[in-house]
Amino acid sequence: MDKLALKDFLERKVQEFDQPSFIESDPVCIPHLFSLPQDIEIAGFFTAIFAWGNRTTIIAKAKELMVLMDMSPFQFITNHQPADLKKLLTFKHRTFNTTDLLYFIAFLHFHYNTSHTLSTAFTRWMKKSDPDISEGLNGFFQYFFSLDDVPGRTKKHIAAPCKNATCKRLNMFLRWMVRRTNTHVDFGLWKKISMSQLVCPIDLHVARVARRFKLLDREQTDWQAALQLTQNLKLMDPEDPVKYDFALFGLGVLERY
Repeated sequence: MDKLALKDFLERKVQEFDQPSFIESDPVCIPHLFSLPQDIEIAGFFTAIFAWGNRTTIIAKAKELMVLMDMSPFQFITNHQPADLKKLLTFKHRTFNTTDLLYFIAFLHFHYNTSHTLSTAFTRWMKKSDPDISEGLNGFFQYFFSLDDVPGRTKKHIAAPCKNATCKRLNMFLRWMVRRTNTHVDFGLWKKISMSQLVCPIDLHVARVARRFKLLDREQTDWQAALQLTQNLKLMDPEDPVKYDFALFGLGVLERY
């Protein structure tokens, strides 16, 4: 398939999947339960962190956590008392357990005491001239684990480019928060990160499709692979390269292309 034909094909797939009907069965449905920007951020962040494995289970566990937070995650994070945390002690999703959850809550409580938005946890480490989100993700990792008494086990739940991780879940979360479209699948809440700075979420399914279309030739599926894929997607749309995540994900996971 030549480049023009590939672009046309992927554009059609983006239009097919980047639709409100996509929301119901995708983890993005959890932040869509809320209207307060901070609730959307928190719900989206936890949902993205949980996003590996079966999508139905991801959605169920993220919804379970939101219910434990009285469906008001921002209010819970910023105003909870120690006794309120007791009902969270049985929560677990795969390798994410109570120890991890309590640290995540402690960090979010700390952050929202100094900022009204979670976006600053990423943007304070970036410049407008940065070609991508790398510095924002590396800075977020250092900032997230800057509190006292960080549980060693919890560090595995936050990825960073400096560790050559794909950062798939955080890149998905950033796509949700940053992309501005007419379909409203993504929220477009964060204005200080450009859509052109986003990096395409990549996992084994997306990588398989990308290699099939010669959008990726790196053998390892790592941060450099994510950057290479995104750079090739920018050749088709330099302003919004990660819109093709809908096409690659849809082909790889939903259609098993």
